[in-house]
Amino acid sequence: MDLETITVLGGHGVSVITALTAQNTQGVRGVEPVRIGFIEEQLEAILEDMTPSAAKTGMLWGKEVVEVVSLKLREHNVRNLVVDPVMVAKGGERLLKEEASEALVRELLPLAEVVTPNLPEAEILAGMQIRCREEMTEAARRIRDLGPRAVLLKGGHLEGDPVDLLLDEEGELWLEGRRTGPQDVHGTGCVFSSALATFLARGLGLREAAQRAKAFVSEGIRGAKAPGKGRFTVDPFFPVERELARWPVVEALRRAYSRLRSAEVGWLIPEVGSNLVYAMPGARSPEEVAGFEGRLVRLGRGVARVGEVSFGASRHMASVVLEAMKKDPSFRSAMNVKFGEEVLEAASRAGLTMASFRREEEPVEIREREGATLPWGVGRALEGRSDVPDLVYDRGGWGKEPMVRVLGRTPDDVVEKVLEIHRRRDG
Repeated sequence: MDLETITVLGGHGVSVITALTAQNTQGVRGVEPVRIGFIEEQLEAILEDMTPSAAKTGMLWGKEVVEVVSLKLREHNVRNLVVDPVMVAKGGERLLKEEASEALVRELLPLAEVVTPNLPEAEILAGMQIRCREEMTEAARRIRDLGPRAVLLKGGHLEGDPVDLLLDEEGELWLEGRRTGPQDVHGTGCVFSSALATFLARGLGLREAAQRAKAFVSEGIRGAKAPGKGRFTVDPFFPVERELARWPVVEALRRAYSRLRSAEVGWLIPEVGSNLVYAMPGARSPEEVAGFEGRLVRLGRGVARVGEVSFGASRHMASVVLEAMKKDPSFRSAMNVKFGEEVLEAASRAGLTMASFRREEEPVEIREREGATLPWGVGRALEGRSDVPDLVYDRGGWGKEPMVRVLGRTPDDVVEKVLEIHRRRDG
């Protein structure tokens, strides 16, 4: 996880192995310490050849390991040291011997630019229970008194959305977050501390590095994978994979538009215009849904686009797709077309499934909140269904044009349904 994170973020990571573990996604089965002399050889091999821009420690296992690592870091004046005080594994297995904790506090913490304990580790270091933000603040102060320049206390073990506390010479900085992905994810601490060290190595200040590291690990948790039978594993490559997924989304929309443009489906374009959108895998916001800038408009008997494909181009249609994805994540595309009985009849003849909602049933608080109507309406139409229908429509309301939304897994899927409605127009 450490080396993957450093690599993804553009750094060159080199490692010193302090212990071997027999573990999988279900837990740690055993630990085999590396000979102290060989740990020293590894450190010398690296530090005689390179000048690290930052370093981080992880599992150190024993007192002698802590002492030799501290000695070599001090001798070579290694800067931007991030100490991840790995003490206990996710499953409760001890990863730092009890007698090593004293050496960690005495030898290593005073060298640290920042120490990154989770709540169980912070309780050991601070000698107190932590159950709320006020106690997080007190624990961070106690740990900072042990010698590190800053403490970044990770609060993911508390109830509610995860919040971390950075306590440095400037004071407190709370890093707010929200829970995404699976609940029990392995490797988050390693990714967080490695990202923090890499951002420090690239010259960022501690506060900006901490905020970026928080965002990075949050994305990795969001894309967590299940490689085995036990816990999910954080994916440091997920942010990169998402960026790589943008181009196929754009290309799929362009190909689908070419099919629309070559057909005489202008009669299906509503007065307000149309849009065809496609979401990235796992999308959660309109910025992760691509569409056509300026919408699709009627041109003669055909369709023309006003602008290019871009992400966030249509928040209205993006909200339709995002709501559909809550029911079935594979339904990532949608297009709005004109409402009319002839449209519904053609869709019925084509064998397309349909659902609807009534705008007059919309609660006042939804109506008064900007952008809330469509998510509510689509959610209402999908309520109680086991599948996502091909069409979701409404008959309009006061000042609202009636509309049909065609849903599909891909833009080609959506366009094929639109073309099928067009072909069945006259029965």
